[in-house]
Amino acid sequence: MNRRNFIKNTSTVGLITTLGIPAGATMMGNNGENATIDFNDNFQLKEVTISELRDMMKKGKLTSKSLTKMYLDRIEKIDKNGPKLNAIIEINPDALEIATKMDEERKAGKIRGSMHGIPVLIKDNINTADKMQTTAGALALLGNIASEDAFIVKKLREAGAVILGKTNLSEWANFRSNRPCSGWSSRGGQTKNPFILDRNPSGSSSGSGSAVSANLCAIAIGTETNGSVTAPSSSNGIVGLKPTVGLLSRSGIIPISKTQDTAGPMGRSVTDVAILLSALTGIDPKDEVTKSSAGKAEPDYTTFLKTSALQGKKIGIEKSLLNGHEGVVALYKTAIEKLKELGAETVEIELLKEMRVIGPASFTVLQCEFKDGVNAYLANSNAKVKSLREVIAFNKANESAAMPYFKQETLESSDKAPDLESVAYKEAVLKVLSSRKIITDLMTKNQLDAIVGTTYGIPSPIDLFNGDAGNGFYFCSPAAMAGFPHITLPMGKIHELPVGLSIIAGAYEEPKVLAFAYAYEQATKHRSAPKFIRSSNFSSGI
Repeated sequence: MNRRNFIKNTSTVGLITTLGIPAGATMMGNNGENATIDFNDNFQLKEVTISELRDMMKKGKLTSKSLTKMYLDRIEKIDKNGPKLNAIIEINPDALEIATKMDEERKAGKIRGSMHGIPVLIKDNINTADKMQTTAGALALLGNIASEDAFIVKKLREAGAVILGKTNLSEWANFRSNRPCSGWSSRGGQTKNPFILDRNPSGSSSGSGSAVSANLCAIAIGTETNGSVTAPSSSNGIVGLKPTVGLLSRSGIIPISKTQDTAGPMGRSVTDVAILLSALTGIDPKDEVTKSSAGKAEPDYTTFLKTSALQGKKIGIEKSLLNGHEGVVALYKTAIEKLKELGAETVEIELLKEMRVIGPASFTVLQCEFKDGVNAYLANSNAKVKSLREVIAFNKANESAAMPYFKQETLESSDKAPDLESVAYKEAVLKVLSSRKIITDLMTKNQLDAIVGTTYGIPSPIDLFNGDAGNGFYFCSPAAMAGFPHITLPMGKIHELPVGLSIIAGAYEEPKVLAFAYAYEQATKHRSAPKFIRSSNFSSGI
């Protein structure tokens, strides 16, 4: 997403995409000509859940090696050929070897955990101490092979997961330019939306969102500073959870903001997201903020998933999102009625209006913390560039390859940002952290259990040259700035394009937002597999 515009306004954002296809290119009409990619999508693991995969391995119907091979073949067919989603930036050459080891352990009666033998994709800003690089999609970081796994990668391995590879992303997690395109990186090129291929997959966890939706993996991990898990989950028609800041460690993840950064699970169902979340938590001495999760992390988040979870609950409805594109608003109103049918009481609130007092403070915090965090990361990395300043110089020296469509204004302004001891930074942090009180006070005043809103509107056309186009719907900022949990799940589609429903609550209330999302998901079943439609230029228009 275009964090600069979106953080300045706090209630709107432009996201990003880049195919090299002009936004107005006509490729399809109502007659359906060239409507879908011409391939047979009878994938055996299509829409399969983690529980189903575990059951098949337990019964000997599949091995971890066989299903890993199936996903690798799927990636070759869908991501590199066929629709060419370009969601995967690198394949793990050790994936089949890891899967074989998990099969041997299973045969010997050893099951490491809930993710034993399950293939996972992770975003390319998360360190893996293996043969894969960690580059944040940037050519400047080519060759950066981490010496140590990120903490959450260690947790994945401990739980028995098979790391299939790394996903493409908006370069530098979309903290590079004033006019970026979500899903584009100088290393990985442009990720596409599997529902309609010339539409924005959103970002910055673009590849993770696209890959999960297209069934290139069982589940994936993204990262979020300000909407980078939830927005692409909405645009790709999947479930995404941005946890409380502190629930998951950030050590070994290329940083933007120590105040707002977190990793998060992205899956096709609430249950799968809850399973992966359960495997990732833990206190990490290298990330002080995780100490706040002591006694608050749950060993198994699936135990909270009840279809009756919304009965007797009071839900705040973000009022400002009841206006705008008539199709999106209609989906939102239908979702609200469904919440009522499921036993919830609803009351209109205006959280986004309250959040405007924060103004540009969040962007100031991000710039200052990005400069400090990236310099520290690079100084201790195996990358050839050792500072933000060297990254900027590399991009200028290799402009035609590193910056062919948009430049690096955000990198440059961050390099000039005040240090973390400055008055400007400290005042900005206090203002950003006031978002916690704003949300908490609003929930207390109205006796709310959670707040809902439209995550993001209809995915816009990919436009490399002009960057992201905002659509007036964006509910990712409040929970991101407050560090509170935020889950999004499918709310429906408009002309085959997904739109998500967001649910947020207070710190460490993941059980609550997961439970509410599960109840809504089971009652609506809005998730559907994408059709890989070539173009969104229906003659009826969108």
